[in-house]
Amino acid sequence: MGGFHDCGAARRKPARATLCGMEPLPLPEPERGRAMSLEEWAALPEDEPGEIVDGFLVEDEVSDPVHDVIAAWLVASLRAWVRPRGGLVGVSDTKFAVSARRGRKPDTWVYFSREKLPPRHGLVRVPPDLLAEVVSPRPRDQRRDRVEKLAEYAAFGVRYYWIVDPQLRTLEVLELGADGRYVHALAGSTGRIESVPGCPGLALDLDELWAEVDAFGPPEPDAEG
Repeated sequence: MGGFHDCGAARRKPARATLCGMEPLPLPEPERGRAMSLEEWAALPEDEPGEIVDGFLVEDEVSDPVHDVIAAWLVASLRAWVRPRGGLVGVSDTKFAVSARRGRKPDTWVYFSREKLPPRHGLVRVPPDLLAEVVSPRPRDQRRDRVEKLAEYAAFGVRYYWIVDPQLRTLEVLELGADGRYVHALAGSTGRIESVPGCPGLALDLDELWAEVDAFGPPEPDAEG
């Protein structure tokens, strides 16, 4: 069971402490789209891409097959654990109002029990117990998942935030502290994680995950090549 460590000793050290508890950073002007309320965003057709940042529609992250395989692995792993407990797991098309002027579509969301559940349709204002993001390779997508959403999900009240980075081959589990900031609770890269913070009885086989990723063929050559 190598390749990961419990970061309980580091719980006193906030992750990105200078950002958590602050207003999320505004996006650079070129990334902005048209002005839109959260209600207008929620009413868009389901195939209309984009998230809401500071009242503007902005582009989604760019996903690829590796991203989608990891997201599917997260859903399968978490669903097998949470369904017997009466909880729910969902995927990225669900729209969450994480603040008055910001709306996000996380890759995976989890409610641990039926004590609080999202509405059947429309904008979700009930914070899940867990949100997970798979980091895409573009710098702006990495910034979105590691900086902006870190602050937004903490302010929204999401207790656990998972970040899976296929480039680094890491899984990070962040837990919301009493001060409203995330701290690193666990980080893993290989092996089988038998004790996942907040999820008693859940085991995650990271070697199995990366084996699925490695099953892909070689990348397509550049168009210019």
